[in-house]
Amino acid sequence: MPQSDPSKTEQATPKHRDKAREKGNVPRSQELPKVTVLLGGFLALFFMVKFMVAHMQTLFIWTFSENLHTEFTPETIYLLFQTISWKIAVMVLPVMFTCALVAFLTVRLQVGHLWTLKVFELSNFWKKLNVVAGIQRLFFSTQTAVRLLRSLFMAIAVGYAPYLVLRQEAPNFIPLFYQDALTVATYMLLTGAKMVMYALVPMLIIGIADLAYTRWDYEENLKMTKHDVKDERKQAEGDQTIKNKQRQKMMAVMQKRMLESVPKADVVITNPTHLAIALSYNALEAPSPVVLAKGADFMAEKIRNIARENNIPIRENKPLAQALYKSVDVGQMIPEELFQAVASILAQLPKFRRR
Repeated sequence: MPQSDPSKTEQATPKHRDKAREKGNVPRSQELPKVTVLLGGFLALFFMVKFMVAHMQTLFIWTFSENLHTEFTPETIYLLFQTISWKIAVMVLPVMFTCALVAFLTVRLQVGHLWTLKVFELSNFWKKLNVVAGIQRLFFSTQTAVRLLRSLFMAIAVGYAPYLVLRQEAPNFIPLFYQDALTVATYMLLTGAKMVMYALVPMLIIGIADLAYTRWDYEENLKMTKHDVKDERKQAEGDQTIKNKQRQKMMAVMQKRMLESVPKADVVITNPTHLAIALSYNALEAPSPVVLAKGADFMAEKIRNIARENNIPIRENKPLAQALYKSVDVGQMIPEELFQAVASILAQLPKFRRR
């Protein structure tokens, strides 16, 4: 059925396709498996006809020669039924197995690996029982018209094939009167096979066309609006507003913890107003000074205020402040190239001068 919503112009995303598959919504032709099963069964009969004729002859000879003189009792009748059933099964089961295998492969190649129980949910059951929607699909649906045309073409193919073959073979009917039973049976089988082939060719074409239409119709109904695509992308990536709020909360927590560690600093190096870096040096904990906190502008002002409140020395050194701010993260030790510059500042502090 063509897309009824003109706003659905975007191809379905992989996530949307996966959701549809989970619900059992897959493109599957109803006609192609019928044709392939008939074709598979016909080919199986064609290649096994000699085997089946031989077994049938053996079965008839055994039944009407050896068993004519058998005394019929419940036990012998059961044994006779069991033997005949087994011989018939040997002839029929290969054909049935071929039909089942062809049906399985046809469906599997169409839909791939799929196993879901969502098609049995009550919500889907009540949707199917919706009388109004059912009437609309029955009388006002493009799919109904397509199914009607498909069934009509199938009926024409199945009905016209015997007529065409019988018209061709009509001159051969009268000579059959003078033939033996085996010749007549062979002719009937060959003529029947010809009828089947004449019917299967257009049926196969209709089945392939139905598969193409089913896939096209599936893609059309699976299309999404631009708004749906945007919403799905937002869900996959996460709402940016929520992400920003979470990031802000995380930054606030980190800044709070960082500012709480400023009183432990030995010195604060500034730019003098734009940057502030709090350093601590304890040879028992780390071989070189560690950055406890750093900040720019408003955060730098907070670090300086906390340093003044806790009587922590503040030293102005623009090159060193810029280098520390750019190259060292909070909690890391300063790099080797900055040792001398930091050591010269620490050496001037009363705490380290006494050492």
